[in-house]
Amino acid sequence: MCPSFFHKPSSVSADKFDKLSTTTSLQGLAPLFHWLFPDRLATDFTVVIPTYNGGDRLGTLLDRLRHQINVEDISWEIIVVDNNSTDHTREVVQHYQTHPQIDWPDRISLRYEFEPQQGAGFARNLGVRTARSSLIGFLDDDNLPWINWIRAAYKFAQQHPQVGVFGSRIRGKFSTPVPANFNRIAALLALTDRGPHPIPYKPEAKILPPGAGLVVRRQAWLENIPERRSLAEKFGEREAGEDLEMVLYIQQAGWEVWYNARMWMHHVIPENRLTKTYLVKLCKGIGLSRYHTRMLSFAPRQRPFVLLPYVLNDIRKIVLHVAREREKVVTDTVSASEMMLYLASLVSPLYSRYRIGKRRMLEGGSGKSSDS
Repeated sequence: MCPSFFHKPSSVSADKFDKLSTTTSLQGLAPLFHWLFPDRLATDFTVVIPTYNGGDRLGTLLDRLRHQINVEDISWEIIVVDNNSTDHTREVVQHYQTHPQIDWPDRISLRYEFEPQQGAGFARNLGVRTARSSLIGFLDDDNLPWINWIRAAYKFAQQHPQVGVFGSRIRGKFSTPVPANFNRIAALLALTDRGPHPIPYKPEAKILPPGAGLVVRRQAWLENIPERRSLAEKFGEREAGEDLEMVLYIQQAGWEVWYNARMWMHHVIPENRLTKTYLVKLCKGIGLSRYHTRMLSFAPRQRPFVLLPYVLNDIRKIVLHVAREREKVVTDTVSASEMMLYLASLVSPLYSRYRIGKRRMLEGGSGKSSDS
């Protein structure tokens, strides 16, 4: 889609504009745009919405964003990144862009981008590349931010310049009762309520915010997050952990990571995501990613020495869990999910090696793996 702002400004002569247009490659257009269109690029905040077949959910989220309050002095944009959907996602965005009865405030723009390579990591990469601001907030299509979410995010970023990433206060919106003891695994569904005050995520705590409702400084992303990330790619078994991977890269670079209690939002969780089948599969994916996310905190030369303590701790968790829960590790939804998480974490070093071999085989042995 050609951006609506791409036109020759009256202050630039036709000859000069033609010369610049024909001699500048697409890779170098950003500095040219900053010179030609300084007001068009003075955007304070970008919301990136990666979505796959989210046409039925997008409208509710876009309405929430359209009615944000206390944003009169903030210039912001929304980028919907269609991650190779096969439904009516594009049509929903076009409807919100063009329908005369849908009123958008003057300082907000809605854009559509298409990312053919499936995976939230690839969709986020495209959103960051095309964003026009230095602050980027990621929302999933099943997120419902509170009416002051944009203001709270923007204000927090201005007050804490040392923070490279900060997460939201997220509660679940359920259509059916949750399983017993659901709070034990709630964080695995991106539900995060750490209280009414902002607090830092300390590196030694080994706890990080989920990708839903996450705000990142574009500078921190571009300088520290590789375009190709291990957990952004899928080989065989479904994996999770891509959210943690990208936050870890930024934290390891020295940026602070925080929780912002004023960024309220709900995560809509349908009935099928509370079933034993779904939750066990989710925990399997998270567990299989554990070796990679754990090792990101250590230099390559340290990894062989820290692996054994992790393995022993995973075995300890399995033994204690079986002793405490007994037959529930098979019959109970939450206990079975936790059991799968511990088992998958234990075998994650072997699975990581399998993934490296699988990638190298698919690539025909050319190039260096991003896992190595």
